[in-house]
Parts: sequence; structure tokens; C-alpha cells
Amino acid sequence: MVAALAAGAVIAQTGTGKLALGAGLRQRIIKNLNLSADQKTQAKAIFQAAKQAGAPIRTQLQANRQAMVAAIKAGDAAQIQSLATAGGALQGQLMANRASAMAKLYAMLTPDQQTKLDQMQAKIQQLVQQLRGDGQTGN
Repeated sequence: MVAALAAGAVIAQTGTGKLALGAGLRQRIIKNLNLSADQKTQAKAIFQAAKQAGAPIRTQLQANRQAMVAAIKAGDAAQIQSLATAGGALQGQLMANRASAMAKLYAMLTPDQQTKLDQMQAKIQQLVQQLRGDGQTGN
């Protein structure tokens, strides 16, 4: 459940125009859960720590993408494969980082807030499936 929510955030961050959606989605979720002041402080700390932990990975991923462009231009199939594998591992690390943050958030919620988050997650998953379906038309 939490992994699906994190996956939704990851999917939301795959396009440049959709990056704000991921951050906005997280903010909307936090607002709709009616967190106490202490919970808001904890949530902010959780997401700040995740952002800091992910920063070096995002830097490595950016370098990987730049190297991929060079490998494509050079027609270096072996380098493309190597960079794709490394890039996938970096993406996996980012996904794990985000999922860990969401798990920490979920653990600090009250049972009622967890239920509300579960319901929101179901709606988000529906939206993600619709977006995926729309993106596949004409392929």
C-alpha cells in the first residue's frame, strides 16, 4: 500500500512538467490527514531527511543521464547497456528512499489517519492507472 503511494510519487516525477505534481500530491495528502502540529514537524523532518539522503543519488543519476547521451551519440552499445543498468539501480535507490519515508510517515499516523491515507492511496492508484492507460493509446 505505502509502496504504491510512493510509486505514484515516483511516476509523478518522471516528466519535467509533472515534478510539481509529486510534491503537491505529498502536501495535499499531509493536509487532508489533519496532522497534529507534532505530526507535521515529524513529517517535515522525515521528508527533509529523505530529500537529503536522495541528493547524492540524484546527482549520480544526472551524471548517468549525461553519460548516456554521450554513449548514444557515440553509438557505444556496451556503454549504453552498462549505463542503463546503473541508471536503473539508481532509480531503485530513489524509490526505496521515498518508500522508506512513506513507511515512516505511515507508522506515525493514528489508525484513523492510516485509514484515510489508505483511501487516498486507492484514489491515487486509480489516477495512476488512468494516466498509464492514456499514455499507452496509439502505441
